[in-house]
Amino acid sequence: MPRSLTRIPIAVVLALGLGAGPAAAQFFQSPFGFGQEQQPPARPRPPGPPRAPKVAPQPEAPPVEVTTPYDPDLQRLAEILGALHFLRNICGFDEGQKWRDEAQSLINAEAPSGKRYDQLVQSFNRGYLGFRQSYRTCTPAARIIIRRYLEEGSQIARDVTARYAN
Repeated sequence: MPRSLTRIPIAVVLALGLGAGPAAAQFFQSPFGFGQEQQPPARPRPPGPPRAPKVAPQPEAPPVEVTTPYDPDLQRLAEILGALHFLRNICGFDEGQKWRDEAQSLINAEAPSGKRYDQLVQSFNRGYLGFRQSYRTCTPAARIIIRRYLEEGSQIARDVTARYAN
């Protein structure tokens, strides 16, 4: 049982679990005047089949997070795509949102939600922001990084596809 639930008094748990309603409140006297209102008399139940006891709904199990052996490769690929999105823009390649769209396609295909989604988005942002902090204009070093990242990203895509494709 979660720690926060162990602090709830047993009487409250029983009252909630057994469906006790406002009638139970009339037994508690308050120095502030609460609970002293006159409750209407309870109406007798009409005869009929006995009611099934109320069952508290079970909390939904958290979604099972699927991990794959190639998750680190996908995170690196997302980081590379983020870096390319920034660097190719400042170097005047006029590709618009091409690299961001590629990352979005990767994320949608592999992890449309959950922890893996968050990790891939963070990796893309880390690649983008890391170079945004260092580069204001295109430099020869930026062009070398672009070339190397294109090669590394291609290699990761080939390796993951060759190793894990069905």
